[in-house]
Amino acid sequence: MREFFKIMGHYFAPYKKFVAGTLSFNVLSAFFNVFSFTLLLPILNILFQIDKGTYHLMSFSDGSLKDVALNNLYYYSQQLINHYGQATTLLLLGLGLAFMTLLKTGSYFAGSACLMPIKTGIVRDIRANIYRKILALPLAFFSEERKGDILARVSTDVNEVDASITSSLDMVIKNPIFILIYIVTLITISWQLTLFTLLVVPLMAFGIGRIGKKLKKKSLYAQSKWSDGLSIIEETLGGLRIIKAFVAEKKMEQRFVKVNNEHRSAAMKVAIRQSAAHPVSEFLGTLMIVVVLWFGGTLIFSGSSTIDASTFIYYLVILYTILQPLKELSKAGYSIQKGMASMERINKILKAENNIKEKTDAKDIGGLYEGIELKDVSFSYNNQREILHHINLKIPKGQTVALVGQSGSGKSTLVDLIPRYHELNSGTITIDGTDIRELKIKSLRALIGNVNQEAILFNDTIFNNIAFGVEGATREQVEEAAKIANAHEFIMESEQGYDTIVGDRGGKLSGGQRQRISIARAILKNPPILILDEATSALDTESEKLVQDALFRLMKSRTTIAIAHRLSTIKNADIIYVLHEGQIVEQGTHEELLQADGYYKKLNDMQTL
Repeated sequence: MREFFKIMGHYFAPYKKFVAGTLSFNVLSAFFNVFSFTLLLPILNILFQIDKGTYHLMSFSDGSLKDVALNNLYYYSQQLINHYGQATTLLLLGLGLAFMTLLKTGSYFAGSACLMPIKTGIVRDIRANIYRKILALPLAFFSEERKGDILARVSTDVNEVDASITSSLDMVIKNPIFILIYIVTLITISWQLTLFTLLVVPLMAFGIGRIGKKLKKKSLYAQSKWSDGLSIIEETLGGLRIIKAFVAEKKMEQRFVKVNNEHRSAAMKVAIRQSAAHPVSEFLGTLMIVVVLWFGGTLIFSGSSTIDASTFIYYLVILYTILQPLKELSKAGYSIQKGMASMERINKILKAENNIKEKTDAKDIGGLYEGIELKDVSFSYNNQREILHHINLKIPKGQTVALVGQSGSGKSTLVDLIPRYHELNSGTITIDGTDIRELKIKSLRALIGNVNQEAILFNDTIFNNIAFGVEGATREQVEEAAKIANAHEFIMESEQGYDTIVGDRGGKLSGGQRQRISIARAILKNPPILILDEATSALDTESEKLVQDALFRLMKSRTTIAIAHRLSTIKNADIIYVLHEGQIVEQGTHEELLQADGYYKKLNDMQTL
């Protein structure tokens, strides 16, 4: 339980008033429960005519609270019998018992109602924190993690926390209160009998603890197996075309069946161990009642007991009542262990380190006035193999700078450093002489527009995809951006024009159409810095011409960094930097590089051939 409150404690902070409410109502419920059982004493005496003594009204100064309360309860019962007879008194005491039960159940309901905002709020907060963290984490984190595993943590693990932990809050908060008040009541009735009872409890706790010992570890293993399953499903959806093309359906099915069976086996072991909680606690609890019944009965039969038979029955009723919260608490312990395994997996995201930190005194930047400069920049993922080595280059305002080189030479990594998608290992990147680490991240990225090789669209309308990231964009502004991007014509020919849903990742559109919408999005943002990452490499000739025309319009009066494999698309760049194995090996205009007869000319000759 200590681990539970350590990990989950801060989630309770926003719900203090509801925690206070549920504690208060559960205390009332427990007290009303004890008082309602107290009414059983005169009822039992009336039914079995056990007590023939005469009682007189006592004040609380005449004896202990327990003795005075019991004496006065018997006194008023005798008065009722004298005035109304035994049958009517029995009915009145029964109605009193019903009224106390009403108060008890009403308080119990109020305590449970106060828990609802806590339960639903904690699950909502965990989901919001995970999503917020996903948005904040650098791209390098997701290159190390599988999408299926992340999806499992956001969905399955959060649902497990909801099912296992928050559903146990009622038992965790309510039952200790009930147990404490019941134990105090038992001690008040007979401390000797209660001391004997408490000697039996450790045996019960030991039996339950043995079952729950390995539950967290087994649950963690089961959850990891389902993450593997989700990863296979995610890979299948993304590569369905290839799977069908290579007739690999059987192979993928076998992979999934294997993981699915492993998950089923692990989940079954967890479920069996968890289901053992109730029968074990039920048996041990009954065993405890039997032992106490024997011990108490022996004392009463010998005449050495401090309580009479009716009080002993009352004692047994309270003792039996305490078993239910004890069983629920043990069950909650199992559920929490299972949920803590999921919480541990969730915390791998929530506690993942974000090395891209914004300074407290970071500055805003309103535009680009001079240019961008990279000075002695080196970079490696996770401080392992270095991807970029001592890069030095300048990008003056208003010029188009191209980066070329073979795949894996570090071109995309280099441009990802400018908007701080990754953090530098060494060197500096400056905009107008200011280190980008001195700038607010939001302000920095607002300067930059991206058009990538894969046009990333969202399952929304064409209008919302173009207006994405631009608050309050009007219909006229969106249409104007689409016209500049050569997209307006095909948009108007679609079913619902700008209100057409593009499908998952823009799947209802062709590659050229998706790319022109992404260009329109960049045009509407109107950034002073533009990054083009292989923006036309995946298109057919006709689409490429339309997209290239749109790009030329977009690049006018902007500082552009273009990554290209097709050298024909960057012939007119003001300066071309040639990268090879993470280093700049050549730089100059297209003509200058051809005359240099170096690596660039080799690439050009290969493409011409």
